[in-house]
Amino acid sequence: MDDKRPGPLANPLFRALWIASIASNVGTWMQDAGSGWLMTSLTSSPLLVALIQAATTLPIFVFALPAGALADMVDRRKLLILSQILAVGAAAALAVLTWAGLTDALTLLCIEATLGFAAGLSGPAFQAITPELVDRDIMPRAIALNSIGVNIARTIGPALGGLTIAAFGPAAVFAANAMLTASVAMVLFRWDRRVTPSKLPPEHFVSAMLAGLRYVRGAPLLRAVLVRTFVLFLFASALLALLPLIGRRTLGLRADQYGLLLGAMGIGALAAAFVMKRLLAGITPDRLLTASAAVLGAAMLGLAFSRSLLPALGAMAVAGAAWIIIVSTLNGAAQSATAGWVRARSLAIYLVFFQGALAAGALLWGSLASYTGTALAIAAAALGLLASLPLAWIFPLAGRMDLEPSLDWQMPVVRLDDPADRGPVMITVEYRIDPEQRGAFADAMRLLERARRRDGAYQWGLFEDTSAPGTMVEYFLVASWLEHLRQHERRTQDDVPVQARVTAFHRDADPPRVRHLIAPGRTLAAHLPLSAASTCPVGG
Repeated sequence: MDDKRPGPLANPLFRALWIASIASNVGTWMQDAGSGWLMTSLTSSPLLVALIQAATTLPIFVFALPAGALADMVDRRKLLILSQILAVGAAAALAVLTWAGLTDALTLLCIEATLGFAAGLSGPAFQAITPELVDRDIMPRAIALNSIGVNIARTIGPALGGLTIAAFGPAAVFAANAMLTASVAMVLFRWDRRVTPSKLPPEHFVSAMLAGLRYVRGAPLLRAVLVRTFVLFLFASALLALLPLIGRRTLGLRADQYGLLLGAMGIGALAAAFVMKRLLAGITPDRLLTASAAVLGAAMLGLAFSRSLLPALGAMAVAGAAWIIIVSTLNGAAQSATAGWVRARSLAIYLVFFQGALAAGALLWGSLASYTGTALAIAAAALGLLASLPLAWIFPLAGRMDLEPSLDWQMPVVRLDDPADRGPVMITVEYRIDPEQRGAFADAMRLLERARRRDGAYQWGLFEDTSAPGTMVEYFLVASWLEHLRQHERRTQDDVPVQARVTAFHRDADPPRVRHLIAPGRTLAAHLPLSAASTCPVGG
């Protein structure tokens, strides 16, 4: 039945953005080919050539988390338009400077860093808008289509870039990127975005970023994704960082042949994107990720020791297939481990790890290549990638979560003047349990602690009343009253059985008693009581 439902491309906005994104990504791959080729003309330093990748990825590493917080706080459409305008301006400026013969290595690195900043600003928002454009039941198909679109661009862009460089020079490539990127901005301008606003005021910028970090700390599956992402791409980064040197110096390729080498990677990636559904039907994502990493390491070894174009093309095609499977698997795992309220921030942190690994790897392997040569540096990275495969047993990606809002908490009754953004706030929950079940109760509470901290608590504890054995008091602190109200919106379906397991230990006829205590603030009248008794359920 699923196959008979209208696919994501039946949605006009998704279709228009998908086509425009392919055009923009074609421009990005043309830009990458042009900047790498131009840098090899400006300098012979392997480190400076590798810094092209670092200049593009390092700003994403630095600014992705703030951009993710912004994307969860402001209108994502406006944020995306701003980022596209910045990218168009930077690419156009580089085209003009290169045509005028004014581009040197430092100028090229600075403009590439600006493009990286624009990508960092837009990346979390672009990932987060997919659930706004399509229904949940066809989300996997939308993500797969996005991967296919990226790889269509990866196939066309480098080859087109190489041909354009050979015919008109790098400046034409940069101008083409500016025009193609503008197509995304045009679609976004026509988007009439409508979202259901939260009943609560928007979060503060710094607290929004801290909430994203707390969420990651309390989400083991997402932490596993981040560790695997960083380690894999720290080693895999050598492939793209040193490829211009392999193409121009080791293989002695012309510009059009270098574009063909990059295009081979795209062809392999595109082929893999079309068979991923069949691959996932017969193997778990975790095993697919491990197998693909092994194949990528082997392909990198093959490229390191290639001495002619034909075997290098084969190695790049295999590397492209493995690369896209790794990226798609990790991206899907990150999406699955993220709740809607913090989606842009969590995916921003994922981008931080991904791009940080690429930037750090570019610096590492570029420096190593300066001393050992390009081939040995790529071979060392490939061996490191293969040596990292046992991480699959330490940080598995197994497990599925239902992160839809449960909406089963009633808001607490407050008899104080509107506490607004005052705080901190302490919430206590009093349970009466069988004293002989202390150990089992404490084990159940550890899972609840993780949920409390993930959703906003910065301190948590569990105590027993010395005068009444079996009377257990849970407490947790949040920064403000508004932050606690947001906790009520953040509770997911996955949290419901965790709370039910804890509540099952309670032995009183009345439910566990919940109290909310707020620190006195300047607006608090002296005659008001410190605590506000709550009638909300045990959740808090």
